[in-house]
Amino acid sequence: MIDVHAHINLENFPLETNNAEKKKAFHDILSAAKSANISRIVSVSENIYDVQHIFDLAAQSDGLIKPAVGLHPVQRLDVNDTRERSVTLSDLEHFEPVLKEAIANKKICCVGEIGLDYSRHIVTTNQYNDGLSEDESRNEQRQVFRRQVELAMAADLPVNVHSRSAGHHALEILYECRATRVVMHAFDGRPAHAKKAVEAGYYFSVPPSIVRSPHFQKVVAALPLSSLLLESDSPALGPEKGVDNEPANITLAAQEIARIKDIQVEEVVKQTTANARTLFGPAI
Repeated sequence: MIDVHAHINLENFPLETNNAEKKKAFHDILSAAKSANISRIVSVSENIYDVQHIFDLAAQSDGLIKPAVGLHPVQRLDVNDTRERSVTLSDLEHFEPVLKEAIANKKICCVGEIGLDYSRHIVTTNQYNDGLSEDESRNEQRQVFRRQVELAMAADLPVNVHSRSAGHHALEILYECRATRVVMHAFDGRPAHAKKAVEAGYYFSVPPSIVRSPHFQKVVAALPLSSLLLESDSPALGPEKGVDNEPANITLAAQEIARIKDIQVEEVVKQTTANARTLFGPAI
């Protein structure tokens, strides 16, 4: 199995178990992933602070982790302050050289996590968004997203896309850019929009939280197995709300897809693995 979207960094998975914060150690999650027959984990970045973490941990994973670099539409105030705000063009100005260097030196298997997030608490004017209006925040998100899609396409790399409360908006930008190598991660948009994206050759990755999400269940029911992938989004979107997730749990996503489609779980594993290799190519 291949986990096409996870956040494997030292903040989420320290080198030693942190019992006080109930955080599982990095090497423990790797061991569990191997026991679950996971052959690759795509670890995506969100900001300029976690990129080096991802590269460092990938280097310690014996090839299991494949790094990705991208600027997420939701940013933290700074390295020590996790309060959230909408991404800005200034963020991109600082981040783009990091992304270009990773692309030029063939360090990454895709560009991600990138996309749009139109959640009200992110885009509405507040003290963290530099006084930008909601329309201005959305516009800057679109510009940041579009630029990274363009860089990925120029390098013939897939894009790993976030689209919370902005499913069809993100898809429209991808269509306008004529993007072809796309995975929509944890898509919360309408199944009808997902079906149109499948016609464009896009893939949709399914997290373990599908076991408790009627929405994800509807999306999976609407799409062919040939367009589905497995993801953990570790440490988020686990099978149990409020409990940290890990890559090994993609087994549960595969089982739920099998139940919905009334097929054997082995078929789900075989097809989603083939789909991932088609999308990412020899990089994974």
